[in-house]
Amino acid sequence: MTPDTTHFQVRLAATEAEFLAAQRLRYRVFVEELGGDGPLVDHAGRFERDDFDPVNDHLILIDTTRDAASFDHVVGVYRLLRSDQAARFGRFYCDGEYDLGPLRASGRRLLELGRSCVDADYRGGSAMFLLWNALADYVLEHGIEVLFGVASFHGTDIEALKVPLSWLHHHHLAPEALRVRALSSHFQCMDLIADAALDRRAAMTAMPALIKAYLRLGGFVGEGAFVDRDFNTTDVCLLMDTAAMSARHKGFYIRKHEARA
Repeated sequence: MTPDTTHFQVRLAATEAEFLAAQRLRYRVFVEELGGDGPLVDHAGRFERDDFDPVNDHLILIDTTRDAASFDHVVGVYRLLRSDQAARFGRFYCDGEYDLGPLRASGRRLLELGRSCVDADYRGGSAMFLLWNALADYVLEHGIEVLFGVASFHGTDIEALKVPLSWLHHHHLAPEALRVRALSSHFQCMDLIADAALDRRAAMTAMPALIKAYLRLGGFVGEGAFVDRDFNTTDVCLLMDTAAMSARHKGFYIRKHEARA
């Protein structure tokens, strides 16, 4: 049965109301649900924000049946920062967590993905698929070659995360040409358990859904995790080379490109 998606709209935020609704959704997820915080978070207004917001494009999923006046109509968001935008601004968000030298040295067109979240009532449905469809359009339009961004495990208890972190290290480490490394100030080694002692089922059960989705599409991770105590997360840097995608996912992009031609 095909889900009804006629009440959804996906686009780049273009108005102040849409921008604020994206920050309100981020507050609900990252602050109220996951316990995060930050110097620019507006707890009184319930907006999660930082100094990168003005320079990013904000891909939003809108449920037209929800009240826009209360900023509750945005139910999914992706924050997008291209390499040309980052060059004008001076840095990527990930520069605060990872040494991005290998990515810059590659000379390839980059897109940083960040602040990805979906309202709790819309998870497990078509919301993420609709966002990824729109992201594919954006990637094609701008000729993006490498996508990257931090993805988070909830909490900072490394003992509780050692199985999935070790699995990522042993099975999904990025090739050297793109292997970014967590900054030494917050560096957490992910080689915590020998590969032979790992159980794939246990590792994948403990893996956040977003990370698993990227791995299925041929994604890989940088070296080391970044422990972010302010945001109450343990972050890994996910990377995806559009030239090395799995055949299935590359086919998805090609079909979209042919449909647009």
